[in-house]
Amino acid sequence: MRRRIPVASAMVGALALIALTGCTTDPSVTAPTEDAAETEESVEWFDQALFDKQDAERGVAPEGPDDQPWLQMINPEMVDTAEYASDGAKKACFANASISNPWRQTGWITMNEQLKVLQEQGVISEMETRDAQDSDDTQIADIDYFINEGDCDVFIISPNSTAAMTPAVERACDTGKPVVVFDRGVQTDCPVTFIHPIGGFAWGIDTAEFLIDELDEGAKVVALRILPGVDVLEQRWAAAEKLFDEAGIDAVDYFTGADPAEIKKIISDELAKGDVDGVWMDAGDGAVAAIEAFEDAGVDYPVMTGEDEMSFLRKWKDTGLTGLAPVYSNFQWRTPLLAAQMIFAGEQVPSEWVLPQAPITAGEVDEYLALNENMPDGHYAKFGGEDLPGYPQVWEDRVIP
Repeated sequence: MRRRIPVASAMVGALALIALTGCTTDPSVTAPTEDAAETEESVEWFDQALFDKQDAERGVAPEGPDDQPWLQMINPEMVDTAEYASDGAKKACFANASISNPWRQTGWITMNEQLKVLQEQGVISEMETRDAQDSDDTQIADIDYFINEGDCDVFIISPNSTAAMTPAVERACDTGKPVVVFDRGVQTDCPVTFIHPIGGFAWGIDTAEFLIDELDEGAKVVALRILPGVDVLEQRWAAAEKLFDEAGIDAVDYFTGADPAEIKKIISDELAKGDVDGVWMDAGDGAVAAIEAFEDAGVDYPVMTGEDEMSFLRKWKDTGLTGLAPVYSNFQWRTPLLAAQMIFAGEQVPSEWVLPQAPITAGEVDEYLALNENMPDGHYAKFGGEDLPGYPQVWEDRVIP
């Protein structure tokens, strides 16, 4: 019997009414409706068991090759895939939530470069992709299209949201073909593997502990959040808020919609009230605007967490501020195709494939700036595509397949 996974335990997307994966946003995304906001407010986002699980996973040395983090695994429980073993190149059918923001675009480029390698190796014949453009209804139709088409050897799905997509994923499983889910989760364990970085609580713990270590008790932190209702983002703040409260940090949070003007206004208003010692962000979009608000006010830079987006790393280096760049590992876009390769070879894969999620620290900034010197500001430093055939040109030129 198929087991349904409680929403609180799903890694990502429980009420994802908007097209965000954990570390990215699109300023054009529409805010939730009033009803959606009421629903969001009724959800208890803090989950002690999941908090403890992800906290522990931060300290686990992953299994796998040191130079291939996209193949590393944290506490894997392996499942047999012998039933899917077969020879010959296979057709992959990819139902993608969207490529509507820089994080997803970076991953999409990487995924297609990985595809080229597997095509040359005779593993994958083609990957037919349908882009849902951030719509649950569209993605459900896309998955049903693939099912009805009847010529998919493997279904790869990056869900737009969790609950809405679960029945469609289960229908794909019912075809008897392997299903690989990544990035955001669904409420069923029928996929052969679910691939994702550690998660939102790990991000919140990393960032809050950094600020707590750098600041004194009673320090003022402004938390800049994108939008409500996306569980990986809500979990980031739930973890950080818990730790700030316990440490005696005075933290106030605002939703910004990733609007640079709104971010500057929030910081300016808070600076008008008094000192702001730290800035916490649940995604890196808008980090430069936050820093510029301190420059405009002529005050010292805060201790700050952003993300591994190049715009933040460059501003961090230019200003010399005390910072940390948490990561929602973009290299995960390679893993589903490599998982498909393993499945068709009859090799075991983890039922839940947890990838490492290590922040970029001050001592690593120069390294990642050098590695990504000519990349655009919207590029993500830990994209993990340096060994792929189009590196670095396709990422530098932002060649979107």
